[in-house]
Amino acid sequence: MLTTLQTLFEGLSARTEDRLRDTFAIELIEQKIREAEQSLSAAKLTLASLIQRQRSETRLAQSLKSRIAKLNSRAEEALAANRDDLAKEAAQAIADMENELTRRNETIERLDTRAAQLRASVEKAHRRLIDLKQGAITARAILREHAMQSRLNKTLGSTSAADEAEALIARVCNQDDPFEQSEVLRDIDQSLSDKGIDNRLADAGFGEPNRITGDAVLERLKSKSKKE
Repeated sequence: MLTTLQTLFEGLSARTEDRLRDTFAIELIEQKIREAEQSLSAAKLTLASLIQRQRSETRLAQSLKSRIAKLNSRAEEALAANRDDLAKEAAQAIADMENELTRRNETIERLDTRAAQLRASVEKAHRRLIDLKQGAITARAILREHAMQSRLNKTLGSTSAADEAEALIARVCNQDDPFEQSEVLRDIDQSLSDKGIDNRLADAGFGEPNRITGDAVLERLKSKSKKE
């Protein structure tokens, strides 16, 4: 029982989280982009620090090389002047500086490697951030389109204004023609009156006609044509 309830609760929590993500999708995307921008800024600062250290170590190494070259020259002059004591001190100093130069060169190489790796990561993160921003623009457009489509579906698919308008149009279009209705009523009235039966008898040729008909006019025209 407890296991079932826990499973149902976890499922409800997951669905609730999904609905929240859908509702606040744009806000979440923008927040993640801000976090990515902050990470990229921190990486750039680290890269700048590495480059500064590498340049500083390079300048120190160049200075050591100059001092070593100058001291070598002085030591050679001391040996030429038979001042072995000074030449020995210079040799020890040169050895110390060469060892320091070796360590600095190793540091420079290590900094170069780290800076190159970090630069590649920064460039990759920068490109990805551009893609994220473009994706956010696309996501906003899609969500706006979905919202508009949803509102349109509600308008067209519900029994609201559109349905009422269609019903009114159908009602007006299906109304009886009042002129035709009056003609039908007049015919009915005539058929029910004595005048109606009198006219029907006259039209059938029994007795004198009560009204001029098209057939009578046609016969008259034919008679006149024959006489001429």
